[in-house]
Amino acid sequence: MSIDRRNLLRTGAAALAAGFLPVGCAPRIAEAGRKADHTLRIATSLVELAPDKIISTTTYNGQFPGPLLRLTEGKRVVVDIHNDTDSPEQVHWHGQKLPVDVDGSAEEGTPFIPAHGSRRIAFTPGPPGLRFYHSHRRAGADLTAGQYGGQVGPVYIQPRHDPGRYDREVFLTLKEFDPTFSRGGDMDQDFLIPAGPDAVLKAQGEKTMAASLVCGKPHGFEVGYGLFSINGRMLGHGDPIRVRAGERVLFHVLNGSATEIRGLALPGHRFQIVALDGNPVPTALSTPVIWLGTAERVSAVVQMDNPGVWVLGDVGDDDRSHGMGVVVEYAGEKGAPRWMPPPKSGWDYTAFGRSGAAAAPPDETLDLTIAKNNAALDGFNQWTINGAAFSDKTMEPMFKLRRGRRYRLRLHNASDDIHPIHLHRHSFELTGVAGRPTAGVVKDVVMLGGYQRVEVDFVADNPGRTLFHCHQQLHMDFGLMALFDYA
Repeated sequence: MSIDRRNLLRTGAAALAAGFLPVGCAPRIAEAGRKADHTLRIATSLVELAPDKIISTTTYNGQFPGPLLRLTEGKRVVVDIHNDTDSPEQVHWHGQKLPVDVDGSAEEGTPFIPAHGSRRIAFTPGPPGLRFYHSHRRAGADLTAGQYGGQVGPVYIQPRHDPGRYDREVFLTLKEFDPTFSRGGDMDQDFLIPAGPDAVLKAQGEKTMAASLVCGKPHGFEVGYGLFSINGRMLGHGDPIRVRAGERVLFHVLNGSATEIRGLALPGHRFQIVALDGNPVPTALSTPVIWLGTAERVSAVVQMDNPGVWVLGDVGDDDRSHGMGVVVEYAGEKGAPRWMPPPKSGWDYTAFGRSGAAAAPPDETLDLTIAKNNAALDGFNQWTINGAAFSDKTMEPMFKLRRGRRYRLRLHNASDDIHPIHLHRHSFELTGVAGRPTAGVVKDVVMLGGYQRVEVDFVADNPGRTLFHCHQQLHMDFGLMALFDYA
């Protein structure tokens, strides 16, 4: 059954008279008579990144990032969402196993939150760990909409058992502002391990690109940024992270970017990675640099054993100089914060897996090939999966699944771009990266390297339409999405 946006909006407007949109087809207001556990208000507000850098953007509750929502695994929660803007909105509860009526995707059938309207939702949080919420409105060429704005906020679902020993937690949301269009160039991706491209995919992608350039087309549009922040403040502004020597600090890091990949380092310290996308890893590894694709999360313990005043920041000098960093200050230490380039460090998902283990065999394998039509849509790249760009007119599912079966998605990237691939309402297990088998690493976003292959497995255990897409806003908006469906 196709989804008609106008019908959704009409439904929303009618229900608005009653105060809130009903959840799904339920004939009652969600959890009627109960006080909301949390309230989110979507509105335009000012964010002070630095005293001379004050921007106007769309936020949750007048702040960036949105408020940290601490939920309890398995304990039902009620959230009231008010939309004070002139456009219908969606709030996506990224990384949670939710039904389609609250997940926050129009493509799946979630009702919109009407302009100047409200909606009450109720759900049971899970899985535990670091999740987040964000706008799932498509932006297209509008650099004020979607995740280009400030609609990003962290969620921490308290697990029944804490993941390891630590003294305290620090939540960090990485985000860029002041976006502008530029002409595309190759993305640095030598941090991904294995790094070698697949010869067949590279030949396919380069042939297509060469044909486009011969016809006189420029490289398609990309997005760059002028302002960078951690927790809504540029480096050198706002309070430092104050620590004591000997502490074990658990950092929960969220890449809330619309398009960017981040490498984060704290000079003189190492990160003990304990969870990826909120899910504990089988093998906790120590690394000097955390790498995060768009929408990825990393939880890592840092032993505070190198007193001083340091910059925790992006490994890219230009991005760090434009604000992507925060000061870490030991008790009793003074002086200007110091930065030192970290040792070169790659990012190998398979290293976090179970050593020597193989994933369970799938019931069925689906092949998805991602390709780029350079500058095909008024200067924007068009993105396809198996030769088709997603259509928001038909919203037809690409794959019909069967409930209870284990599916293996073999992802083939015939472009030179990194794609942070996300699957809604499910988690997946990494089973292969660039030909290297693995098992045990559970995520909801994975970086698919340029001209590379990645395999992930998931179980079809949450019926309904399920959105699969690249989390890079520009790629998603211009075709790189597909729907799975099963009852």
